Amino acid sequence: MIHLTLPFVLTVTALLAPTTAQAQDRIPSHCIAVAESAPGLEYLHLASFRDPLPMDTVRLSYVAHASFLLQTSGGLNAVTDFTGFIGNVDLIPDVVTMNHAHSTHWTANPDPAIPHVLRGWGAEFGEGVEHYLDLGEMLIRNVPTDIRSFGGVEERGNSIFIFEVAGLCIGHLGHLHHEPDPMQYAAIGRLDVVMAPVDGGLTLDLETMMRVIGRLRSSVVIPMHWFGEATLARFVDGMRGEFAVMEQGAHSIELSLASLPRQPTIVVLRPQLLREAD
Repeated sequence: MIHLTLPFVLTVTALLAPTTAQAQDRIPSHCIAVAESAPGLEYLHLASFRDPLPMDTVRLSYVAHASFLLQTSGGLNAVTDFTGFIGNVDLIPDVVTMNHAHSTHWTANPDPAIPHVLRGWGAEFGEGVEHYLDLGEMLIRNVPTDIRSFGGVEERGNSIFIFEVAGLCIGHLGHLHHEPDPMQYAAIGRLDVVMAPVDGGLTLDLETMMRVIGRLRSSVVIPMHWFGEATLARFVDGMRGEFAVMEQGAHSIELSLASLPRQPTIVVLRPQLLREAD
């Protein structure tokens, strides 16, 4: 697999239009949260991941721990913090992202059939970390952050991956160990949707995580990386008041610009490995 540096990719992207069958025109996203006229989220589903999607809509399915499946109406599939297993299904993602703080966030042996494997720590540790992958319908980029490692710091060992799709900016914070600095916040921009680790210790303490979420000004916050109901409840309770809370027992949600809630909302999804519909 060939990984290209950011300047090279930007140059090539400017010269060449997408040529793959999946490439489609993408609604421009400026990473700015938008609240449209819809009174609130009405797109929680218990539907199969095989179900078709309306135009300009993205489906997020919580698979396990920090792994989510992102699907587009044009048929692109991306998996975050990919561990090599997403369920007993015949699905080869188009893109997987990984972080290596723990083995539950990456695999050393991704299926070679996966077209794009984006390692959040780089092809070599700390080198080739910047990713900018334009698939037409979806653009994926990252903002590297540091991680704690054996009592020290591993610089640029984690990545916040950002998926620009259907006019939305969707961010996955990975195994975030520190609050982003001003330059990192600027690189991230405002996220419409953010998947945030809320374990309260292995990543960020809850107070800092809540401050990060407030700074990102996201319309939809999806908790991940929680280790039991008590952990999840501490986070949700800490965010009440500033955020509405939606919890309906669903494991997936479909979002579009028109369906973003007026009030910032915590959407609690339940992890479930992918499976074929009965």
